Amino acid sequence: MIKLAPSVLSADFSALAADVARVERAGVQLLHMDIMDGHFVPNISFGSAVVKSLLGKTALPFDVHLMIENADRFIPEFVTAQTEYIVVHQEACAQLGRTLDLIRDLGVKPGVALNPATPLSVLDCVLAEVELVLIMTVNPGYSGQKFRPAGIEKVRKLAEIRRERALSFQIEVDGGVSPDNARALAAAGTDIFVTGSSLFGAADAAEWIRAFRRASE
Repeated sequence: MIKLAPSVLSADFSALAADVARVERAGVQLLHMDIMDGHFVPNISFGSAVVKSLLGKTALPFDVHLMIENADRFIPEFVTAQTEYIVVHQEACAQLGRTLDLIRDLGVKPGVALNPATPLSVLDCVLAEVELVLIMTVNPGYSGQKFRPAGIEKVRKLAEIRRERALSFQIEVDGGVSPDNARALAAAGTDIFVTGSSLFGAADAAEWIRAFRRASE
């Protein structure tokens, strides 16, 4: 069954814990944390203090997406009892293997993200070392961008590589995800869908999730 990971960046920060609890009750599986530094991407979002503020306020595991430079320096700050994944960008890591080892050594599942223009081939040597690959279907840094359909074929090729090599990493997609592209993405091999304001802004989050799941079948 597909997993939904709503981006906390789209929640109501004036009532963050309550908004997260609302989508948790509706039936999501992860909380996606978009961490932006204003350098690797043009926006600044939030840091580890916000992530840690949700500890104990939700039972959902954290999926921490670091869109930052110098990730090795900051990774330990995002390790919590609820952090399941820490995902770094291949484009921002000079020594990607070392960074993935650091995440694993801290007791968290390592993941790697690719921007839309980055080919899958750059991950050939690390796919056996990751627990998650995040395919960006928009350029990271801004919400509300139009979904890039080329991401569907990228997911399909990645899923094929996973089968051929008998690997078990999860495939996650982030950017412009909606019921309109859910079926194609799921058929291509997507396991985890990052959602944003459309879920947090829904009057009935549970019905939104049911509709999304129907669309993905």
